Amino acid sequence: MTNVSDPIAKTVQPELEQFMQGLIKRNPGEMEFHQAVREVAESVMPFVMDHAKYRDAQILERMTEPDRIVIFRVTWEDDQGSIRANRAWRVQFSNAIGAYKGGLRFHPTVTLSVLKFLGFEQVFKNSLTGLPMGGAKGGSNFNPRGKSEREVMRFCQSLMVELHRHIGEDTDVPAGDIGVGTREIGFMYGMYKRLENRVAGVLTGKGLTFGGSLVRMEATGYGCVYFCENMLNHRGDSLESKTVAISGSGNVATYAAEKVVQLGGKVVTLADSDGFIHDPAGIDEQKLEFVKELKEVRRGRIQEYTERFASATYHEGKRPWGVACDVALPCATQNELDGDDARTLLAHGVQVVGEGANMPVTPEGIRLLLDGKIFYAPGKAANAGGVAASGLEQSQNALRLSWSRDEVDERLRSIMREIHDKCVEHGNENGFINYQQGANIAGFVKVADAMLAYGVV
Repeated sequence: MTNVSDPIAKTVQPELEQFMQGLIKRNPGEMEFHQAVREVAESVMPFVMDHAKYRDAQILERMTEPDRIVIFRVTWEDDQGSIRANRAWRVQFSNAIGAYKGGLRFHPTVTLSVLKFLGFEQVFKNSLTGLPMGGAKGGSNFNPRGKSEREVMRFCQSLMVELHRHIGEDTDVPAGDIGVGTREIGFMYGMYKRLENRVAGVLTGKGLTFGGSLVRMEATGYGCVYFCENMLNHRGDSLESKTVAISGSGNVATYAAEKVVQLGGKVVTLADSDGFIHDPAGIDEQKLEFVKELKEVRRGRIQEYTERFASATYHEGKRPWGVACDVALPCATQNELDGDDARTLLAHGVQVVGEGANMPVTPEGIRLLLDGKIFYAPGKAANAGGVAASGLEQSQNALRLSWSRDEVDERLRSIMREIHDKCVEHGNENGFINYQQGANIAGFVKVADAMLAYGVV
């Protein structure tokens, strides 16, 4: 975060505020998008001011304007025969370094502001992977929770009737996100094939029987843990014997927990939107299998964990950041870890906070973590494993082959290690590594240089 007591920051601050005023005026009421842009701009603005080629070409202003936004209606019929209508979007933010790439999210909280923030983050995240992928995001305010499988199928098929016009393996390659798993991807891909009459790697997160990749489901959670392990290794430490608090209980959270356990750490919390469970004995691989079956198959609530395992307690309506831990991994949703949570974590001696979700730590929380000189891994770096694996799925589809689990996992490890090294290169502040600054600048430079090369387009 910008420190206005710094003489250089004082020079930059007026430019930053003028830039943000213009962005807010152009995008009124889009609070999530404003927050995401400010987080990047505070890191990047001093760098831009020091490099005339970026400043004179208005690169940051251009980078915060999406290439295009597609908004459309999705009409479908529920099991009672009633006609339902939802709104859907595809925000194609930037294809400067490759075809648009980013997930589809089905959740009642989805708005244009949320998708613009996610798409903007995706541009930097995809840049950091080193793979040729642009940034995009999409989704709908449709809520799959409580819907029958046939209702979900009809919605997905109706959505693809419009979406197929705007995507393609060399244009835009959507993936899954919250509310969109292998089932939903399968329904959408089936309709895409019927409409287009061809087989192409136009969606990622597909089932293994029709072009999916091994490790794709695990990749975001695994990648987040690999990144945190790299941060600890950088100072001669590791995750072994560390106590880890995790929020969420979906794919990201459960597979992050799985990898922590494999690396010798002890996971003590998981959560969902109703509350969290605390298991001081540790959530081992056997307990994780129960959670996966609970959430992926039965689609139940995390409270049921305490009915199965007496070592755990359930805390309704609360978040897990009051539990003492060495490592905190927010893996649920945006703004779930605020300033008060950060103070509590710091008081308990937290060493690492790694964002498994997108923008889960509030601006105040980030400032406190950085002021506390702990290792804070922003989502655009720490949770890039999911889109990295999506990129690897695209490569396998294009080559018409499938890599082994070990091959994909090793490539994922390598990508996360390279992202870490880029953050260290651009984030070194007198021996302290500011991973937020490092990720933002490293992601910015690659996209900005490509935009300069294209001229004024």
